[in-house]
Amino acid sequence: MATTLSLFWNLSSASKKERISATVKLVNSLEKFQGQHTPKPEVSPGSEDDEENVGSTDGLDVLNAHDVAYSIRRLIRGLASPRESSRLGFSVALTELLSRLDTITSAQVISMIVDGSKIQGSMTGQEERDVLFARLFGLATVIHSGLLVRQTPLSTSPSSATNSSSLESYKELVNHLLVLAEKKSWLRECAWWTIGQAIDAVIKSSVPWKEEALVSALEVVYDREKDFWTPETVAITLKLQPAMPKHDWKSTLAPTFKDSAIMAPANFASLGRILKETPGEDDWQQSNTGTWKAQLHYVWNSIFDSLLPENEPERRQNALFQEFFRVVVDETLFGVSSSPERKFWGFLVFKKALRRVDGTDLPMLFTKNFMRSWINHLSHKDRHLHKISLDVVKDIQNFVQQNPELGYTLILQLTGIHGSQQFDKLTKTKTIESILSRMDSDGIMKYIQSLLEEMDNNNTTVEEAKKIWIADQFTALIRNGAIPKREDWIQLILNWFAVQGLYLVKRKSAKGLLAALRVTPSSILSEDFRRICRSKLLGCLADLTPPTASQKGEKAPKEGTIDDESWISKVFNVVNDLDKDSKHVTSLSEPSQEEQLLLQQAHKTIDHLRQVDGGMREAARGVELLLSASLLHRRCANLDEDEPDAGILETCIAAATTMFSTDNKSKNRRKSHTISQPDSDSPKPIDMLVDVLISFLDKSTSYLRAIANKTFLCIASAATETTIDLILVQLERRNPADLVADEEDETESTTKENESDIDDGNEAALELRMKIEDALKANGAEAAIGDTDEESEEELVDDEQMMAIDEHLAEVFRSRSGDGKQSKNVNAQREATHFKNRVLDLVDIFTRKMPRSPHNLRLVLPLIELTTKSGNDERQLSDKARGILNNRLAKLKDPLQEVDQEYAETILDELHIRARKAHSSDALTTLSHCSLFICRVLMNVGCENSVLRLYRESIADFITRKASSLNITFFKDFITRYPALGWRLRDDILDASQKAINVYRKCQAFQLLNMILALSTSAGDPQDVLSFILKLHTSVLHFIDSACDDEVSLSAAQIKDLFKLVIFGVRQASKADSSNKNVWDSGVWRTLYARLVASKRFSSSTAILKLCSQVESALQAQHGTQHNSIASKRKAEVEAEGVPSDAKRKKKKSVPTIQS
Repeated sequence: MATTLSLFWNLSSASKKERISATVKLVNSLEKFQGQHTPKPEVSPGSEDDEENVGSTDGLDVLNAHDVAYSIRRLIRGLASPRESSRLGFSVALTELLSRLDTITSAQVISMIVDGSKIQGSMTGQEERDVLFARLFGLATVIHSGLLVRQTPLSTSPSSATNSSSLESYKELVNHLLVLAEKKSWLRECAWWTIGQAIDAVIKSSVPWKEEALVSALEVVYDREKDFWTPETVAITLKLQPAMPKHDWKSTLAPTFKDSAIMAPANFASLGRILKETPGEDDWQQSNTGTWKAQLHYVWNSIFDSLLPENEPERRQNALFQEFFRVVVDETLFGVSSSPERKFWGFLVFKKALRRVDGTDLPMLFTKNFMRSWINHLSHKDRHLHKISLDVVKDIQNFVQQNPELGYTLILQLTGIHGSQQFDKLTKTKTIESILSRMDSDGIMKYIQSLLEEMDNNNTTVEEAKKIWIADQFTALIRNGAIPKREDWIQLILNWFAVQGLYLVKRKSAKGLLAALRVTPSSILSEDFRRICRSKLLGCLADLTPPTASQKGEKAPKEGTIDDESWISKVFNVVNDLDKDSKHVTSLSEPSQEEQLLLQQAHKTIDHLRQVDGGMREAARGVELLLSASLLHRRCANLDEDEPDAGILETCIAAATTMFSTDNKSKNRRKSHTISQPDSDSPKPIDMLVDVLISFLDKSTSYLRAIANKTFLCIASAATETTIDLILVQLERRNPADLVADEEDETESTTKENESDIDDGNEAALELRMKIEDALKANGAEAAIGDTDEESEEELVDDEQMMAIDEHLAEVFRSRSGDGKQSKNVNAQREATHFKNRVLDLVDIFTRKMPRSPHNLRLVLPLIELTTKSGNDERQLSDKARGILNNRLAKLKDPLQEVDQEYAETILDELHIRARKAHSSDALTTLSHCSLFICRVLMNVGCENSVLRLYRESIADFITRKASSLNITFFKDFITRYPALGWRLRDDILDASQKAINVYRKCQAFQLLNMILALSTSAGDPQDVLSFILKLHTSVLHFIDSACDDEVSLSAAQIKDLFKLVIFGVRQASKADSSNKNVWDSGVWRTLYARLVASKRFSSSTAILKLCSQVESALQAQHGTQHNSIASKRKAEVEAEGVPSDAKRKKKKSVPTIQS
């Protein structure tokens, strides 16, 4: 007993692992005890042994070991314990124990459970609840352990005829469960589920009383529930019908059900009303089925197992389930009159069915009422079933994740007859978008083909809204980055947009492009729809064009180019082929003769650019892209009645012709294409092209911006100084004089407009008149407005009032003239900021593509100007410029080529001048990074002296000028990056510290010297190091000494840092040269220690005194090292003269006396 008592406690643990471990140990121990037990002889009533066993009336002690009998009784009592997870742990242990014992009958256990769970009149509600659950769990253990239908007799029974189970015990168990079901409504479902488990156990067993048990189940179930059907009786019927095929089920189910098979279609209407569990709807439906709960009734599991068994595909009844779902779920649970609670059950049934049905039967779940309820509750967050509706969306997304081939089927249902084409818009979700992102490419292609079929429906006229929706779907497929892209369906969508937006179909084609697009002459398209197609074509091309170059470690965008040919070029080739197919299509645009000549020249230029090879291949591809994109945009603009700039195309052709010479016809000479040099007066071709790209950036379309970025990425290698200057000019701030002139022009135009408005008597003039009248009334001139009496006018208006009136009128006119002007200025400023932001993309592309170009130097100052002088409304612009400086230029690893030394020195000088006047720490940090970048450039060309000169000037400014904006980090970054140059600044810093403007700056100077000693002493000559450290110690000593005389005010922390600097200098000196004799003088530090002790401020600081003594000790140790080195030299001389070894030991012992 001692070995098992401790295990009972862990059976109540909240940890499942601990409960199972305790159960295993307990059952194994009891099984071992039972194996060692010898049964007692049968005792006659009234004997002495019988009197000893008073109280043990259950008979367990006869055949079971004492520990086993005790454990069974305790486990049964523990079922009523409310502590933690006692009910779970004890029921599992009891079930496992009963399954292994063959010395106990089901009747015994049932009797003990019933006796141990009797309700007493003095029990509280909680105690009564615990007792009822104890009886339910206890009876369930009898079923789950197999004891209820065990056929083997008791192994050690005095009478061999005693069986473990019997029909009587089965009936008793069922009767107790029925009583429990009637006792409390919240126990009804659990009790009936346990009855179903008992029936299942009997059906699966081969007990001789099997038929009688099933008949008794019929009697107790249907005799009680004959007039009232509940979901529990339906669940029992689903279990009994297959087990009792010879029974007269028609009479049993009548009159509630028409067919003898409960799952027959004729019974679905009655079945739906029962499963809906709405009390009072029918006389034969029980009214006290219990309160509503959020979980589905267990009968639904039985129904799904009956119609759609998971492990037996041959027994699946898909057609019957479709009818069941339509009647019972869609028309009943999702009916118009259903409550939100029943619809909640309907959503749970849908989620359960989604995991069971096959892919071919998936559409049967998306029924009319279900889709209506789902969309309604998804559309607003305040709807009752919004959360469960979102759960359905997540289940569908997970379903498509596991079965991507079924995504197409789901989309058809969501956008079909019961759904809505605007499903995502109505529900305010991204359901269809997320499904598309989880589909495979084959499913995407099927979806596109279905949309094309809807567009080319010959039977019905497709509505305009439907056509626009189809176009939106195509655009969403292109723009959604999560959708796996494939060339065939991307090309199909682009071709469809091109045909619908640019051409009129005359004849149907049986093969080729038009056949693939399913475009026929019967398609009637409005001009608005064609305009939408043209806009979406350009938008999709913009999305498919990668804007920037891919850096090392970054994933290059794969959507923009496939097989080294851009999508713009592909569409351009398709348009050219369609222009030649005059048999089937007609172009919507008719160019004039002059325009045709220009287009022919552009096509010739494109053909020539495609032949360029060698080093200029990439630039030629960029210019080809620019021409192709310009032609497409020009064509769309002409149809949209937007007048394109004719000079752009001409400029591109002229620049391409000049940039890539066309007179070289041999292949070898084509491979050696170079940029031809134009006349000095004419602009360079690369500048002409960049000027066109800048004009594109000024437009409001994403297509032109994408083309500009992509083209510049290709031609960036050909950029010159003038090209960079042309870009940087766009980033300059406008001259204030120009702004004033613009404001004056706007003011004049505004005044003229106001005068004309007053003459016309419009609302603006009336508003102005009312403001003037209010101003006059506020100053007592009301009578002067409406009264013509001269006396009243003189009385009301004096000189002071006239002055006040003048001020009010001036304010009215200023506000009047400033309203329109201010709004125009704000809009113009906003557009200018956006334009500069797009120009910065070109700068970013150039720094990515050409990291070694000397033109990168020209970018520094303009970007600094943007970073430091942008206003609050230009924060995004300044952040972007700062990012280019800090993350691009400052982190360039490769040295620049062919650097202009004088220009680099000028930039560095300007950076230091700006740093001394910087107004923010962010600006100073950026200036520091740029300064380090220019320093590296100058060091690569051997201009270290210029770098040192500027940093010396900045150090002097930082230490000696109070208003200096420099900080210590500015110099720490330089010393850390270039420690050798930092060492050369040591004397300058030390000398400047003597002229420091205040104590704080002087302490910061010593911090810089500390960093220089830590990083740069190895780079200097040992004698220089020792000389500088001696000079440093002298300076520190005088500084601290002046603090003792109260000449300067040093804090304790500052003095500690100074002492640490001295100690560190001693260590560095010993590393540089340990044989120097004349560096250290510990006496002065001993004197300083005495002064610190005598000082009122520092005498109480034990940390300062301790550090000072450490300095003295370090210096004395240094002297000891010097003496040791002298002694070692003497020993070497003695050994050379042949002195014996004992004399050596004497000399070694004499060394400490010298130190003392």
